[in-house]
Amino acid sequence: MNIQPFVVIPKNYPHPLNVIGVKVTVLASNAATQGYEITMQEGDEGSGPPPHSHNWDESFYVVKGKVECSHGDKTVMAEPGTLVHLPAGTVHSFRFSVGGGAMIEISGPGGFASKIFTNIDKEIPPGPPDIPKLIGILQQHGVTVAA
Repeated sequence: MNIQPFVVIPKNYPHPLNVIGVKVTVLASNAATQGYEITMQEGDEGSGPPPHSHNWDESFYVVKGKVECSHGDKTVMAEPGTLVHLPAGTVHSFRFSVGGGAMIEISGPGGFASKIFTNIDKEIPPGPPDIPKLIGILQQHGVTVAA
């Protein structure tokens, strides 16, 4: 394994992926780090994924706006500067609040978030998603959508 140092500056960001209404910019993929992933996620009010779980840890650091983060029966309104950590297997979701927002997402080792996001961007057009197709893509990558 020959991991190389790298620097990602805003002018060199890859094109954001459209993931069911959330713009996801992959800043560091699992392929680049050989361990974890980092994305910037930006969304309009009300956007965010349904309750789901996966077998890797995930953390969110809110940088702009407010984000409602839920896990189990708990919900927190995360403001800028808030870190939310979700261990592998935790059913969770989030929704960007009034005015939208932005957060940094860090996926733990074994995560395939960037592959999932890329697949969704390619297969699910903007607008109301084809739910069965979306669930199929998520399941292919080890994500379980909660009922």
